[in-house]
This record gives sequence, C-alpha cells and structure tokens, in this order.
Amino acid sequence: MQFVVKDEMITEQFGISELALKLKKGSLALFPTDTLPAICSYPKYSKKIWAIKKRPSTKPLILMGGCLDDLFEFVHPCAKEDGLKLAKIYWPGALTIVLPTIGNFSENLNFHTNSIGFRVPALSLARDLLIKTGPLATTSANISGEEPVKDALEASIKFPEIPILAPVPWPKSSGLGSTVVEWNEGEWNLLRAGSVALN
Repeated sequence: MQFVVKDEMITEQFGISELALKLKKGSLALFPTDTLPAICSYPKYSKKIWAIKKRPSTKPLILMGGCLDDLFEFVHPCAKEDGLKLAKIYWPGALTIVLPTIGNFSENLNFHTNSIGFRVPALSLARDLLIKTGPLATTSANISGEEPVKDALEASIKFPEIPILAPVPWPKSSGLGSTVVEWNEGEWNLLRAGSVALN
C-alpha cells in the first residue's frame, strides 16, 4: 500500500490488524503518539530497535500499553500502590513512570537494572494499536543523537524499510518527549522534564 504526502511517497502503510501481524512475526513498526512518533517491536525483538537507531545499550526502552492493567501486571508489588496512584492521575498521557519489574521481565528493555519506564499514550490511534498487540517496546523514531521526527513522512524517510501505521497523515503530536519520573523506595525522582508538569 502506498500514500502520497507533499509529493513524497510513504510506502508500506498498514492498518492496525495488518501491522499487528507483522509485529508478531518480528517486524519493527512506526506509529504516532501524543508526544513524538515512535518506533516499536514486541519486547523479545527489541534488540532490533537498538541496532537500527544506533542507540547505546545504556539507554533503555519503555514499555507502552493500551491501558493501565496491561502494564501493571509487570510491575513489582513493592511499587504497585505508588505507581497506580500516579498512573490514575496522568494516564492516558505524556508521563513515563519508571518502576521495578517482576522477575527478569526488564531484560529486553533495560540491560542494567530491573526497572523500566511504562506509559499509556493519550492518542487514541496509538492505544488502539497497543490494545490489539499488547504492550510494546518503544522509543522515539530517530537515529540516536539526532532530532526526533515530527510526522509520518519524516519517519518513513528516516526508516524507509519499516512498516508504518495507517492512516496518514498522522494526528499532530506535541513534539515534546514525555516527562519521566522514577520510583525509588517510595520517593519520586524527576529524570526528564517534558510534556507533563507534575503538581
């Protein structure tokens, strides 16, 4: 399938069901969020994201889900109560909450600790994909160290071999990364300022 935007060609554009099948077979994918366009995979295929982005292994990925319940099943019991309080205020939205995980779940998203960032995006198109697929490993759709892409056209130019979520043009995003906070023994630490101003 092809789509013409601004005299440029976006190729390999797929609806939610088609894209979900590709992801299950190990593909990467590009999709819009309320903050920045994202590149994603199932967690077990996440090494492909680090490779194509040339992303240092010291920089973890986040787990994005379609709803709170889909994510909190992976959160360690010690942090669930505090995490849920914050998530219920700010999700769906542009807050990434870094929490400890159960077992060895974090190994496909963070090579250095058992904590990972979780988020439910505000954009309904993104949540529709995530409800269909289940939680996905995600990060912004750019080469590491370069400016994030702003839309489907820029994403398809930067990563022409990766299938893209239809329809395009995508809804306009904020252009700002999510705010990132980390839970540590009952205290919250701001790791990155972003789209959400915490009260």
